Amino acid sequence: MAGLSGRAAAPRAGRAASERSEVEAGDPIGDLAARIGCPGIGSDLLATALTHRSWCAETEGAVSNERLELLGDSVLGFVVADRLYRTHSELPEGGMAKARADVVSAPALAKLARRLDLGSALRLGKGEEASGGRDKDSLLADAFEALLGAIYLACGMEEARSWLVDLISGELETAAAVPGSQDFKTQLQERCVQERGELPRYQVLATGPDHAREYRATVALGGVVIGEGIGRSKKQAQQAAAETAWKSLGPS
Repeated sequence: MAGLSGRAAAPRAGRAASERSEVEAGDPIGDLAARIGCPGIGSDLLATALTHRSWCAETEGAVSNERLELLGDSVLGFVVADRLYRTHSELPEGGMAKARADVVSAPALAKLARRLDLGSALRLGKGEEASGGRDKDSLLADAFEALLGAIYLACGMEEARSWLVDLISGELETAAAVPGSQDFKTQLQERCVQERGELPRYQVLATGPDHAREYRATVALGGVVIGEGIGRSKKQAQQAAAETAWKSLGPS
């Protein structure tokens, strides 16, 4: 993967000195900085992008990546939609929406995060670490969005766009060729009706405080649970459960 170009924006006047600090090599976050190739990003900003709320609960004064995640989600949605519009004029509005959803889904973003090995640089609390948080789709997808938000802040929109498009060009083409191929909930419903004559049934349980909800979903067919999944929203959790169920059913 090509890194960001040498046109990275210089830090804006007034930016906090901590955000201008150099990223040091030899530690997980420094190594990540070298992999992503973003010379304009400061160590504090990059560290924040990798900080899960569980770390903050155990570390006084730490700031989680949730605000950066929200920012990165907006950048991601815009860049993907813009790219699809400009390069795939054959796609109608519905096709664009499905293709965009495929690219920005939590499982798709988690795959990108694994490609960058974000898991090795995550800052997690002891409980999240012990439960395998470094390889959870939901945490990796959130961290990827937060990283994109940090790149946008440090290097500007054009550099963030260039970095992202270079990284996801293959996923964009696949999604444009077969829009909706990652919509496992719809695919599972159609398959269950066709093969079994009944609809899959979902149950969703929310845990955690209002500002940090986690959802766990199960999907059952004929009263038997065939898939489970977790996510930061009901939709994400149901999609994750549907994907597990789809794969458990084997070839259609």
